[in-house]
Parts: sequence; structure tokens; C-alpha cells
Amino acid sequence: MTEPDGGWVALFSGGKESSWALCQALEANCDVRRLVIVHPPKGSHAYHAPATSVARLAAQSIGIPVVNVGLPAVDIEPPDIKMDIAPELETRDETEIEPLESALRTLDAELDGGLNGVIAGTVDSEYRADRLRSMCDDIGCDFFAPLWQADPRELLETMIDAGLEIVIIEVTAPGFDKSWLGRRLDRDALADLETLHRERGINLLGEGGEFDTIVIDGPHMSHSIALEFEREWYGTWGRVRITDARLEVFT
Repeated sequence: MTEPDGGWVALFSGGKESSWALCQALEANCDVRRLVIVHPPKGSHAYHAPATSVARLAAQSIGIPVVNVGLPAVDIEPPDIKMDIAPELETRDETEIEPLESALRTLDAELDGGLNGVIAGTVDSEYRADRLRSMCDDIGCDFFAPLWQADPRELLETMIDAGLEIVIIEVTAPGFDKSWLGRRLDRDALADLETLHRERGINLLGEGGEFDTIVIDGPHMSHSIALEFEREWYGTWGRVRITDARLEVFT
């Protein structure tokens, strides 16, 4: 009897990079069998995830089962726009990798044919890519980062033109204000981000933690997500608090 082919899993936050990486993997005919969603511990600011419920709705719309990975609490304060955020991001990756590897080893044992590989939306973090690649090597599976080293502007244009509906849900850097919360990342918003990039050094993708996003519709989804939310602004940073989220079902 022929052994079944293994399956892929995608690291999925519901944000623009993980969503587009998943789109690229599906287009490349990867057999994606699970979406892995990492959840922060209750009350933790280290992995602030105001929209994990939206990520689960997106997974439902995509039609791929979810695996939840919980993280231990870590002592990191709320966003401080004066600090160098790179060390904080590395601390987050270190906190994530052990429970993530454990979950992937479990999937490797459970999936028919085992785990072929892991899909991630990392773009330019050498540290994160190296950690994930090393983890995959230890497990004995492939690592696929289809967005790796992409030009940020071209990548955003491609996402927008492909039909990703991207919503900004948190901003933590100088130059942003309350009006950015809940804003669609379209061509006009991209032009404004380019101005912030020139004047303030903002990374166009928010790779330095300057802003976070969720995707509420796209070519990988069968139904869009309708959101209701309130804006929370703290003088130098802010986030949306989602009060309701549901799949749009048209009859």
C-alpha cells in the first residue's frame, strides 16, 4: 500500500503577511491541512492579539482546521514607542518557539503521511526566519516563506491588487494617530504610509511592530468578515477593541 503524502501547516495570525503567505502556498498546490494560531496568555501585552477571534472566523471562511498554541506569560510592558523594539520581538520569538515546536511535533505524528512543512509570512527578519528554519530542521520538515525578502511596497501593492481587505488594528509608532485605527490599507493608505516612511522611518509592512493588521476578505476566503469595533487611544498608541465580528453570508 502506498503511504499517504504528508500535509503542510501554516502559521496564521489573520494578519496581512500570514494571510498572503497562505494564499501563495495554496496557489503553489501545498496541501495545507492546519492553520496554527498562537494565543497570548490572558492579560499579557507581549503577544497583544486583539483579533484572535477574527483569525478564527477567517479560518472558518478559508475552510482549514485550526490548531491553537498557547504561550506562557512573559513580563513585557505595553508598547513603548521610545524603546528599540527589536529585542522585544526576539523575546517574543523565544517564548513562542518551544510550545510551537511541541504542537508541530504532535501534528507530525497525527497527520496522515506526517508533516511536510511549515508556511510562514516572515519577510525580512533574519532572526525569526533562522529560528523557524532551525525548528523545521529539528522536526525533519520543510520551511516555506514565500514572502521572504520581498520589496515592501511591491508586496503591499500585490496584496491590495489581489483583493486582500486589510484593516489596521493597532499603531505604536510616532506619526500615527487615532484615525489610523480601523482604516483599510488601500492605495491611499499606502501613499500615507510611504510619507511616514520618508519622514519617520516607519517600516511599510510594520515589520518593526509599528502597526498590526487583520484581513477580513481575500481570494482565499469564501465569506468576508463584518466587524464592529471601538477605538482605544492612549495618547501615543492605540488599538481597536472588536465588539462584534461575523461572517457575511449572502443568499
